[in-house]
Amino acid sequence: MLKVANLIVRYGDIEVIHGLSMVVPDGEVVAFIGANGAGKTTILKTISRLVESTSGEIELNGVSLLSLSAEKIIALGLAHVPEGREVFAGMSVEENLEMGGFILTDKALVKKRIEDMYRLFPRLRERRKQFAGTLSGGEQQMLSIGRALMTDPSIILMDEPSMGLSPILVNEIFAIVQNIKAMGKTVLLVEQNAKKALQVADYVYVLETGTIVLEGKADVMIENDAIKKAYLGA
Repeated sequence: MLKVANLIVRYGDIEVIHGLSMVVPDGEVVAFIGANGAGKTTILKTISRLVESTSGEIELNGVSLLSLSAEKIIALGLAHVPEGREVFAGMSVEENLEMGGFILTDKALVKKRIEDMYRLFPRLRERRKQFAGTLSGGEQQMLSIGRALMTDPSIILMDEPSMGLSPILVNEIFAIVQNIKAMGKTVLLVEQNAKKALQVADYVYVLETGTIVLEGKADVMIENDAIKKAYLGA
């Protein structure tokens, strides 16, 4: 279980996250929805220690993440799929997957995990020797997710996985999110496509200017009039 308590984050003198608290239970998909600039990406980056918090606490299964390096956080079972995919463009698909398993010392296990990713994403097998920078946007997103799964994380942070993709690929990416949950993993999802996020999530937080203004079970929230008006075009 991931717990965040009283989290404050500042960029210079500007406070962007204001005493945020939240819980991500094991085996669930929890989503953040909100407008651009609400602080959703900052929260994910702070949890994975890419951004320093000003105060508050972040714990994964009772272990504080605040004093840990990124490598130790990965070893604890947390993985992060960043906004914009950020694949290694000049490396092949397979080399990108190998980079995802960099903390693994067992080469046989790395090979096994790569084969697991090829079964999960058959298109990546077809393009295993192709430079990642030449893949389509959807294929790059699959590669980014596959790379994160190489360490067999218990929780995966996903930042705007559907950004810039066609409607067909958006559906495919959200099917992948559901498959990841079916594997027994926990997902913390940041997503601009509120309708899709509400469809796949178990629980939803609504973020406005660094503050949670609404939260609840996704099947209830999708019927909320305020959510419909602000995020679902009703």
